[in-house]
Parts: sequence; structure tokens; C-alpha cells
Amino acid sequence: MESASQGLLADAMTDVPVDNAARGAAPEGLSVAEEEELRAELAKVEEEIGTLRQVLAAKERHCGELKRKLGLTPLDGLKQNLSKSWHDVQVSNAYVKTSEKLGEWNDKVTQSDLYLSASSTLEDWNEKLTQSEAYKKTQETLSQAGQKTSAALSNVGSVISRKLGDMRAHSISHSLSGYSIRHSISMPAMRNSATFKSFEDRVGTIKSRVVGSRENSTDGLHSPSGAGDKPPQDNAPF
Repeated sequence: MESASQGLLADAMTDVPVDNAARGAAPEGLSVAEEEELRAELAKVEEEIGTLRQVLAAKERHCGELKRKLGLTPLDGLKQNLSKSWHDVQVSNAYVKTSEKLGEWNDKVTQSDLYLSASSTLEDWNEKLTQSEAYKKTQETLSQAGQKTSAALSNVGSVISRKLGDMRAHSISHSLSGYSIRHSISMPAMRNSATFKSFEDRVGTIKSRVVGSRENSTDGLHSPSGAGDKPPQDNAPF
């Protein structure tokens, strides 16, 4: 939209006629011919500017279409512009000179007598503090407290593990004893039930029938041999 408006503005500016009456009087020191030459050159430059604006607007529209096809958002363009601006700042003469000045100031500060004496004083204080009896006692106290805390946590963990093991063993033994009690209680009750007795009666009936059939078959097999032992009777009339 901005590109299109710029193009329309350029067209409007190029289409505005120049009124000779509005030109005013010629500047002092210029002849009429020189004034006409300068005005012609000005009109030519303004026309070139308008043409360049139209070309720029067309290029911006084409760039926008390419970005839209590539899926680039205005945020990406902003990031690119910021990166380019930061790169331009880093390579600028002012930034380079400022960095050099800061480096020189840092070297001067670190090499100054005041900085060196302050550093040595801090090192001496640190060494004296670490070598003092209060520091050593505090360090030993903290170390002992840490060891006691670790031992207490370890004991708590072992006690909890032992309790969990006891609870698990108790639950298993309780379930097994409950099963044995139920089994010992259920077996007599099942034997005294009517269904179990009826089943026993049927089994006994079937067993007696099988035994009886076996005995009958055994008697039939021995009967011919027993008849041969008796003497034959003489049925003759004489």
C-alpha cells in the first residue's frame, strides 16, 4: 500500500504543471538563458526521480510477492533488518574506535597500581580467612552435620525398607493361612452336602452293578464243568 501511494504521489508530482507566473523573479546574477537552463535541468531531475519512484514501487511489490510465496512474514524481515543494522554498527568506525578505547581503558585499569594493590589485598584477606581457626571449625561443623544427615537419611531408608518387607511377608502368610482355613472348613461341609451324598450313592450303585455282572459271568463260565462231574441219568424205560 505504501509503495502504491508513493507511486501515485510521484505521478501527481510529475503531472503538476509549472506556472511561469509562479516562478517569481529570476535570482540575481543569473541571466534569463541560465535560468531557463537550470529550470529545464530541474524538470528533468524531477522526472527521473518520479521514474525511479515508480520503478522502486514496482520492485517493492515484486519483493512482497516473492516473500509471500516463500512464506516470509514481516517479523522475518524485521529480524533481517535488525541483524543487518547490528552488523553495520559493528563494522562502523565509531564502534571500532569505541571498542579500541574500552580495551585501552581496561588495560590501563588492570595495570594500574591501585588495581594491583586492591587485588593483592583481596588475595591476602582470602588466604587469612581460609587459614583462620573459625573458618576451619565452621567447615568441620558443616562437614559433620552433612555426614550425620546422610547417616540419618540412610537409617530412615533402611527402616522403611524393613517395614515394607515385614508388611509384605505378613500379608503373604495371612493369605496362605486364610486359604488353609477355608480349605479345611469347606471340605467337610462339601462332604456333608446333599449333592456330594447323591453323587456317592450313584457311584455305589454303579459299582454294585458292575460287581454283580462280573459274578454272573463267572458262574456261567463254571457251570458246564460242574455238570460233567455228575453221572448221567439213564432215562431208558428198560
